[in-house]
Amino acid sequence: MENKFRSGCPLASTLDIVGDKWSLLIVRDMLLQGKKNFKEFSASPEGIAPGILSSRLKWLEENDLISKQKLPDNQKENIYLLTEKGIGLAPIITEIVLWSGENLNPQNAISGMIKDKSTFTEGVQNNYRQLVQEILS
Repeated sequence: MENKFRSGCPLASTLDIVGDKWSLLIVRDMLLQGKKNFKEFSASPEGIAPGILSSRLKWLEENDLISKQKLPDNQKENIYLLTEKGIGLAPIITEIVLWSGENLNPQNAISGMIKDKSTFTEGVQNNYRQLVQEILS
């Protein structure tokens, strides 16, 4: 798929893909909570509407951030897994969480638990890769 970005600015181009209200929350749920199907995403506390969720999953798939697959033992249910491109958003999500904890919600327990951003982010990415291997085997 050829993307038509509104400008050559890397930030604007990124926002064209993940700058909506829901995309990074879907990626967060996948990375941090291991969510992989429509029902699990629908249960997120932010309350995404089914039509919007369906649209965002399709958009993320079209932009190669996620892939849609079937479970080896259940060919009826679609599951969504992050691609390496999608897993690469982990540092951005970490930075947003830390910024929010410092500037919007100082009582945020997560930001206080992250002592080393690189170690935390690599751990999240590696844990997700391991989860995918377990799901697909």
